[in-house]
Amino acid sequence: MHIDGRIEGDLACAALVQGTDSRIKGQITARSALLAGQVEGAIDAGDLVIEASARITGDIRYDSITVSPGAQIDGRFTHKGATIPGGAELKLVGGDSPQG
Repeated sequence: MHIDGRIEGDLACAALVQGTDSRIKGQITARSALLAGQVEGAIDAGDLVIEASARITGDIRYDSITVSPGAQIDGRFTHKGATIPGGAELKLVGGDSPQG
């Protein structure tokens, strides 16, 4: 499903692609999701990619995640297989690495 407009309500689909100017207000459940716009609500995704233009407010559960530098996220990350409370694995792409 590709979204370029506004949605209010919960969304469940196999694959979601969100455009940069779109807005979703509600819970998202997807096997794979590429988010580039605004989201207000919890996200539950298998493979999640968060673009630099994304502005997310809500908790995120994922199997794998990629967060581009510049993305703004206000919420908690939880890996679906995490055994440590609040544990999360993040993979940042692009930008400068502090390890050289």
